[in-house]
Order: sequence, then structure tokens, then C-alpha cells
Amino acid sequence: MNEAVDQLLAGPPLGASEGELVDWISRLEEVKCTAEAVQAEAAVRLEEATRARQADAGVPARKLGEGVASQIALARRVSPAKGAKLLGLAKNLVAEMPHTFGLMKAGLFSQWQATILARETACLSIEDRRVIDYQLCAPEPDGQPARAATMGLRQLENAAKKLAITLDQESVVNRAANAEKDRRVSVRPAPDTMTWLGALLPVKDGVAVYAALDQAAKAAQAAGDERTRGQVMADTLVDRVTGRTADGSTKPRIEVKIVMTADALTNDSDQPAMIEGYGPVPAIWAREALNDAEVFVRRLFTDPAGQLVAMESHSRRAPDGLAEFIATRDGGVCRTNGCDAPIRNVDHVERHADGGATSAENLQGLCERCNQAKEALGWQARPGPDGSIITITPTGHIYVSPPPDTWRPDPPPLSRAEFVLRDVLLDHRLAA
Repeated sequence: MNEAVDQLLAGPPLGASEGELVDWISRLEEVKCTAEAVQAEAAVRLEEATRARQADAGVPARKLGEGVASQIALARRVSPAKGAKLLGLAKNLVAEMPHTFGLMKAGLFSQWQATILARETACLSIEDRRVIDYQLCAPEPDGQPARAATMGLRQLENAAKKLAITLDQESVVNRAANAEKDRRVSVRPAPDTMTWLGALLPVKDGVAVYAALDQAAKAAQAAGDERTRGQVMADTLVDRVTGRTADGSTKPRIEVKIVMTADALTNDSDQPAMIEGYGPVPAIWAREALNDAEVFVRRLFTDPAGQLVAMESHSRRAPDGLAEFIATRDGGVCRTNGCDAPIRNVDHVERHADGGATSAENLQGLCERCNQAKEALGWQARPGPDGSIITITPTGHIYVSPPPDTWRPDPPPLSRAEFVLRDVLLDHRLAA
């Protein structure tokens, strides 16, 4: 790293003026943009090198490049799905969008801005994509910055859409029709034991659902309902999807895996519980939730140390009970570092063909992408003695996935005195 960048990353000096601080922030943003461009260039070269190595080893053409996106994800500490998107963006920028890539290298365009342009031109031919790349990201004849460099994100998106429709309206229409195949529902955690429930729907269906909920809210408020409009819409959605009735006479039968200690379940402890697919929740909340519906409760036994009891099988495929045990132990999400995708496969850490046992210690929950990546040429994995998983990529880089802690009791929080003492000891060690 050159001296100027080193000085910049060291931070502004004490006593810097407001103007100097703004300049520092601006220069750091330029460095970030340039770094993202260089990362993209390195990603393309990594794929080229990997494909060449795999081809020399006799890997079939359809499998060339397998595992590259996962290596990028591990290196950049993001999910494999995000790694695949970053690799795709990098290839588009380097091969098809030279002016966008040039803006990034100059520190004037962020990775997200480049993503917007790549996304809105994805359905076009390479020639048409290059036209938009030139019109929006090439320097102006009078030496002024490129148009895209001064646009807001919405402006940039709209400008790219407008040009795409002008150049090839048929491709844009066809992409919109194909997009219906991607309709789906998703759920993700929100603060305070809430969740974000989302649905990607065709516009006519999405608008119709919203209008129906809005109509229900207006009717309820006209009848004197004291709930807010948003509360009525949310409650109506739940009622209509699950079959729950507003008066509580009908409760849906659901299965939610709530992992909690026996003491917490019987109100003798406030040790947080874990909800698979969500995360930690207060014990009192979990106890109340169990009374809110007909919930099927599955007992999970632990040893004296608080660890889930292991299970083992002599077959290659994990039996259903063992597979469910692994999914619960791993918290319902892929064990790969940085990956939050739901578990789709219960897989051997050390391959069964290499002598790996079908046991809790040698099994892990993986998403589809990570399960495929670890089968690529040169990937190795082994279980650690503490329940961790050690993965070695074809380049020799080592990544350790820590043991799942969804079921481990947490140590009690530090008291104020202990916290102060710890900081004093840390300061003393640093001074020494």
C-alpha cells in the first residue's frame, strides 16, 4: 500500500478543520470505489486461472469455474449467493462495460451504482449494453464528469431503464414476462421479536393484495376499530393466510422449533430461547408464544454440559431424525462462514467416500450452493475437535466455521465493576 493511502487510512489528525474532515471522507470514498474495481478485476482473473487449472485436470466443460464464487465469498466475508453476484458483476464490468469500470477505478462510481447499471442492462445485447455504458459513463466532450457520476441512484436507474427501452423494447418486455417465474415469499428477522415477511409478486397481484388489506383496514376503522391502519392490515394478512379467527375461536396448528432449556420452559430460568430461522428471543416471550397457538413441541435432550446429545448412523445418507437434529443444532442456516441461506442439505464434512462417518460430529447443514461448491476440485474439509468445521480452498486458504452456539447457555453478562476492571487491565497491557 502506498504512503498516501497509508496516511489516509490512518485517519484525520486531531484538530482537523471541518473542511479537512469533509475532504478526508471524500478521499476515502474514492479509495473504496477504486478498491472495489480492483477486487472485480482480481475476481475475473481468479476465475480464469481456476478454469484453466480445472480444464488441465480434465474437469468437464459444464463444471469449469465451480467453486470460484464461494472462494470470493469467503475472501470478502459475504454469502456465497452474494459472491456469485459479485463475480457476475465483475465479468460484466471488465468485458462489457469499460466506461463504468473506468469510473470505478477513478474512484467516482461505487459498486452499487455499477450494479444498478448492470442489472438494468442485463437483458440487452452486448452491443446495446455498451451503448448505454458509453452514453452514461463516458466523459463528456467538454471534460465534465460523466453523466452517471452526478446522478442519484433513482435517477441512474431510470436513465438506464429509459435507454434500454429505447434500444430494445422487446427484450425489456420479455424480461418482465420471465420475471414472474421468480415470484416467492421470504421471511427475515426484524428487531424486537418481529419479522419482515416479504413477497415478490407480479405487479397486478401485489397491488391487488395490498388493496384488499387496505380495504379491510378502512372497513374496520369505519366500524370503530381502535387499531391503526397498519395493525389491521397486518392482522388481516395473518388471519387470511393461517385461518386464524379474530375472536381466537380458531387457532392454526403450526410447528415452530423453539430450543430452550427445561428451566426456561418451566419459568425457573430466563435463559434466552432460540427460534429456528429467527434467532434468540426472551424466555418469557417464548413461553407466551407457546400458548398462542397449537404448537407441536419437540423435546431435545442435552448432556450435563448443555450440549445436544449426538446421534450416529451407519448409512451414507443421514436418517430423517439425525438430519433434523443437525438442522436444529446448526440453527437452520448454512454452516459456511458468511452464509445465511437456509439449510437444504445435510452433508458429510469429511466425504463419506474418504471414510467420513455419518455422525453428528461429521455432518453439517449446507445450502444448495455451498454443498455444490465443496465438491469442486481441490476443496477439503474436516471437523474440528470443538465442533468447528475447517475448510481448505484450492488456493490453500483456511477458513474455520465455529461450532454452532444456538443451544449453548450464554455466560452471565459482566457486572459494571468487572467491565471497568477489564478495560483497566487491557489499557495496562497496551501501555506495556
